[in-house]
Amino acid sequence: MVKKISIYIDGANFVYGLKSLHPRYSDYHFDFESYIKMIVGKDELVSIFYYNASLKQEVNPRRFKEQQKLLARLRKIPQCKIILCKRQKRFGKDEEEYYTIKGDDIHLALDMLNHAWEDRYDKAILFSGDGDFAQLAKYVEDKKKEVEMVSFDELASRNLINEVDKCIFINKKTANRFFYRR
Repeated sequence: MVKKISIYIDGANFVYGLKSLHPRYSDYHFDFESYIKMIVGKDELVSIFYYNASLKQEVNPRRFKEQQKLLARLRKIPQCKIILCKRQKRFGKDEEEYYTIKGDDIHLALDMLNHAWEDRYDKAILFSGDGDFAQLAKYVEDKKKEVEMVSFDELASRNLINEVDKCIFINKKTANRFFYRR
């Protein structure tokens, strides 16, 4: 039986996952479209949701430009919707400035849960290893939906692993195979 699949990508978590494989790896060079086609297989891809925050051009023009290229590639995928949240400036030790993303996890959780209630998919594939999503997986499965996670071994929360139906781990070999090449 063909299943309807929806994909939910925690963009910030994915970046950290790639960096856990190699410090020079970046989501800017990951071919999400080809990778998603491979994991969906013969099932029906209904939608892809990508959650992140736009980088600030004035902070790092090169990284901003690379991120814009990634977002442009994602926008070309017909089923893909990009949800950009806010970046909030914070200060660490020694008044060191850094930015955090605000709102991405709650947007992802609400979308995935609402779509389960609206019966938009049979299986949700969550690109994140964040343990905060363990309860979400449990609620979605209570609606008789399957939940799979795609993550990186070092970032995968045991709590989330215990709640999902299936785990797919991206390693260096997989990452290299799906780096975007023009």
